[in-house]
Amino acid sequence: MAQREYLTAPLPTKKLPSGIPYILVNEAAERFAFYGMRCILVFYMTHYLVNAAGQADVMTGEQSKTWFHLFVSAVYFTPLLGALISDIWLGKFRTIILFSLIYCIGLLALTVDHTRLGLGLGLVLVALGSGVIKPCVSANVGDQFGRTNKDLMSKVYNWFYWCINLGAFVSNLLIPELLHRYGPTVAFGVPAGMMLLATLAFWLGRRRYVHIPRAGYGFVKECFSGEGLRAIGRLSIIYLFIAPFWAVYDQMDSAWVLLAEKLNRNWLWHDWKPSQIVAANPMLILLLIPAFSYLIYPAINRVFRLTPLRKIGIGLFLAASPFIISAIIERSINAGNTPSIGWMFLAYVFLTGAEIMVSITPLEFSYTQAPKRMKSFIMAVFFLSISLGNAFTAVVNAFIERPDGTSRLEGSSYYLFFVGILLAAAILYVPVARRYPVKDYIQDEAPPA
Repeated sequence: MAQREYLTAPLPTKKLPSGIPYILVNEAAERFAFYGMRCILVFYMTHYLVNAAGQADVMTGEQSKTWFHLFVSAVYFTPLLGALISDIWLGKFRTIILFSLIYCIGLLALTVDHTRLGLGLGLVLVALGSGVIKPCVSANVGDQFGRTNKDLMSKVYNWFYWCINLGAFVSNLLIPELLHRYGPTVAFGVPAGMMLLATLAFWLGRRRYVHIPRAGYGFVKECFSGEGLRAIGRLSIIYLFIAPFWAVYDQMDSAWVLLAEKLNRNWLWHDWKPSQIVAANPMLILLLIPAFSYLIYPAINRVFRLTPLRKIGIGLFLAASPFIISAIIERSINAGNTPSIGWMFLAYVFLTGAEIMVSITPLEFSYTQAPKRMKSFIMAVFFLSISLGNAFTAVVNAFIERPDGTSRLEGSSYYLFFVGILLAAAILYVPVARRYPVKDYIQDEAPPA
């Protein structure tokens, strides 16, 4: 019998799948590229944009926030396209390789053209490339596991998220410094190089991965089956309640960057750039994931059983606290004070704790609750919650800007508005989560040799 080029089902083993290291390296490098360009985006639009003649053509704060959140919304809307392409046509591996190259071209456009045309072209290509590969990469992690070693899946998803934030932490510190010292060509060029490295790393692991075959028409049939529609409907309701979290969370790269410009940034013996404080989030993720896994979650479990849905609910309530801190900072500024940027670090502590419960948990939960041929598609539906949250923020910022450039939600009222939205979602989520019917779907294993 001819030997297959790739493994098409997980092996019955209790060991870690051999392709995981390549996936983790790819994710760390890709997230370095994405968060590196993203953390400087608002500052770039308000300080560095030029027109075709090379003259300054910068945006207002509200305009930059609208562009930023429309971009992030697009990044998390295009996963639907990625799921359809991978599950019906190309399969996960080829989809990831092809659209990673498109991603590289988008970063190259930002590197060489600093006009609004270059910005628009670059953001469209990055949103397409980054968004299309998202559900494929996330589902590909779960595809490596069968029933024999599925107990390792939760740990690997934690390591997967840890690598995301390792890449983000390094780039959030480095890229703003490169922008300050060498300008946007170098600041966007380094992420472009890292994305090329990420693509190479993923390609090198091709013979180590489990390549679940594309489902083709079977994917469409399962999606429109009673079981498929029920899975989509149940999970979509949960994702709707998660969307307000993303409306708050992703403002650390927009509203918080603009807020940081008003603060005393000399803190911990370092003069922080406004967009560098974003590095607090991935740094805290690296520290808090082990703390939650080995200390906080076990402690809560001794009081009551901590299910994935309960983690999400606690995280939604916790997520309101960072914007309450932001409102207090704004009131202090309006009173004539110049608060330390260290107060924003406190807000990041609460935001990161909420992120661990509201972002990591749905990745694993979505995979286990998705029928076997719908893994990428369900991941894409989850990413729609991020798209919806950012679209909401973009609409709010476009609506509140007056013709003279001032805002209808000045100072602390802006942050308190989002606190109210988030708390309302958290309260309504509780009775819905209590009635959710949990049903696990895990990939079948290959027969023993």
